[in-house]
Amino acid sequence: MLNFKKKSIFTRKASGETAMQDHETHGVLAVWGSPGSGKTTVAVKLAKHIADQKKNVALLLCDMTAPMLPCICPPSELEYEHSLGSVLAAAHVTEALIKHNLVTLKKSSHLTILGMKKGENEFTYPPYEEVQAKELLDGLRKIAPFIVVDCSSYISRDILSAVSIMEADSVLRLTNADLKSVSYLSSQLPLLRDSKWDADKQYKIASNVKSHQAGEQIGQAFGSVAFILTHSQELEEQYLSGNLLSDLSLKDSRPFRREIQKITKEVFGI
Repeated sequence: MLNFKKKSIFTRKASGETAMQDHETHGVLAVWGSPGSGKTTVAVKLAKHIADQKKNVALLLCDMTAPMLPCICPPSELEYEHSLGSVLAAAHVTEALIKHNLVTLKKSSHLTILGMKKGENEFTYPPYEEVQAKELLDGLRKIAPFIVVDCSSYISRDILSAVSIMEADSVLRLTNADLKSVSYLSSQLPLLRDSKWDADKQYKIASNVKSHQAGEQIGQAFGSVAFILTHSQELEEQYLSGNLLSDLSLKDSRPFRREIQKITKEVFGI
């Protein structure tokens, strides 16, 4: 795998920077944060909400160490199942190649997914470079107006996640309300800050916040936050059972649903 410290992927040239997209049209949203902060859960629920509005959306699952596709929905709900690895293994990533490998769902005509399959890992396929990651994102922009990227936490060794964060139009930065999560992000942010990463496109989010962590504790841990995603037992059960594409219907999930709607409105204008 590429060593980022030797061949820094965190150098972003001014000529390659992308301006913020019109929030009423389309764009790429990267979801990133500390380990266990609920990145996949939030990314899936955002993509589902967009699809429920009859908008075409692509969900990109970057994690190759622990493939997230099996955690989203049962295999029986998938129309076709392909792998992200087959895309990144190509010398050049084309729009046709991406379309061929997109995972489609039986119950949703507006949502498509790209990720690693169960049992695969980063060594299942040949190593890829920054060029394939950029070509993948460029291709997805042509295929779907809305793209949600579930990034892994470890950007120093995950090319696709790092490229997604830098190339995205907006970034959600998730942190749990605990010192370990705050410490983790503090150790990672210099990698992006030193390369002139656009801090203006970041949204700081307190994630999986329990009732006893509200108010003063959140302020002490994060400073100001754009959104607060509260803990939901129903949501946790969906994650544990691999049913994140199911609807949230119980009362304890209402605050979470409202924040997902607010985020979608703020980022995409829908």
